[in-house]
Amino acid sequence: MTETDAEIRVLLVDDQELVRSGLRRILRRRAGFLIVAECADGEEVPAALIAQDVDVVVMDLRMKRVDGIEATRRIRASAEWPPVLALTTFDDDELLSGVLRAGAAGFVLKDSPAEDLIRAVRTVAAGESWLDAGVTARVLATYREAAVSGAPGAPPAELTTRERDVLYAIASGRTNTEIAEELVISEVTVKSHIGRIFAKLDLRDRAAAIVYAYDHGIVTPNSRG
Repeated sequence: MTETDAEIRVLLVDDQELVRSGLRRILRRRAGFLIVAECADGEEVPAALIAQDVDVVVMDLRMKRVDGIEATRRIRASAEWPPVLALTTFDDDELLSGVLRAGAAGFVLKDSPAEDLIRAVRTVAAGESWLDAGVTARVLATYREAAVSGAPGAPPAELTTRERDVLYAIASGRTNTEIAEELVISEVTVKSHIGRIFAKLDLRDRAAAIVYAYDHGIVTPNSRG
């Protein structure tokens, strides 16, 4: 990668230097990434984001002073700040559901292959979501149990057939490019459908759309693929 403006600028947030060192080795410049800053606690994140132009935040969830959920909530309170990819261990379903509620664009497990981390960071930086398929159903079950009771948004009947197809594809983990190829439409049309879906269902992002699709039976753990 020779042009800096083509690199994905990453902020690493983890209280363990050993973990950050491993992330640096994976998210290398020659792979198209640039680590612009590192934080050892969530309380350091706002200052880092003010000081640096960041495309995506890779955020640990367990930290001593300000944890990843609260740090994510603070980031998402500002529409101008970048998306968050949560990074945590396999048995943290409750934390993962919490960080989704806080506004994270997705999560990746610390024991995932390096290739998955690279794809996840690229996907989130591109404005899409990344939910690890192996634990998504469990995490969303925890999400639903902790959700505030009440009507879960507008009913799916508000959507056209094509919009339901696009929502299904989003919840199945497809990127905009893959949705366009699968439905034989342009990426511009895909983005237009997504915008209407978000407006009709009052959804803030793709992660929220995935939760909605599971809650309304548009996609199920057995059908996702």
